[in-house]
Amino acid sequence: MIILCDKITKAFGTQEVLKGLSFKAYEGEVLSIVGASGAGKTTLLQILGTILTPDSGKVLIDGVDVFSLDPKSLASFRNRKIGFVFQFHHLLPEFTAVENVMLPALIGRYEGASDEKLTDRQIRKKAEDLLAELGLKGKENSRPSELSGGEQQRVAIARAMINSPKIIFADEPSGNLDSRTKQELHDLFFKMRDSHGQTIVIVTHDESLAKRCDRCLTLKDGVFV
Repeated sequence: MIILCDKITKAFGTQEVLKGLSFKAYEGEVLSIVGASGAGKTTLLQILGTILTPDSGKVLIDGVDVFSLDPKSLASFRNRKIGFVFQFHHLLPEFTAVENVMLPALIGRYEGASDEKLTDRQIRKKAEDLLAELGLKGKENSRPSELSGGEQQRVAIARAMINSPKIIFADEPSGNLDSRTKQELHDLFFKMRDSHGQTIVIVTHDESLAKRCDRCLTLKDGVFV
């Protein structure tokens, strides 16, 4: 077991979004979370990713009670253990593809958060290898504006994986892509899980993606049904 949530609650003002939610996720599992808009999916993902703090309850990731950590330790834990892929890729336009991928590793090393003591050259080589694995060999020095939407999202996946995290959280990762590119991106998640062994938790409205996952959980009114 890599994730354990126990009785998570979260409210915004008078609106109770998560209502004592509990669940587990296992190593190497691809898990989808579905539900209507406003069901609390993104709120849950942000709590799992340690970006948002629950009002009550406990979250254990890789055996660590993450919200018992001080802010610096939590940031270090997040950098080492968690990767994020969003609907909007959030690549930095002034940097090349390989530079965007390298950033989390460079930041982690600077902050002393990385488990790997890699040189700039080693980090660049690792980033180039990930881009090649994701079908972007030859695009390393392209800027985001020179890449298609699907290519930009592949760069975002490589960036999420650069620190070899235990878990990838993906929030509607194919929401802005055409059907063919969407299918290719879905295939990549399973390919990367098989080759790297990460647990992948995906919030999605895409039924075809949800059905392909090892498990699919439906969130309704702040709890799983």
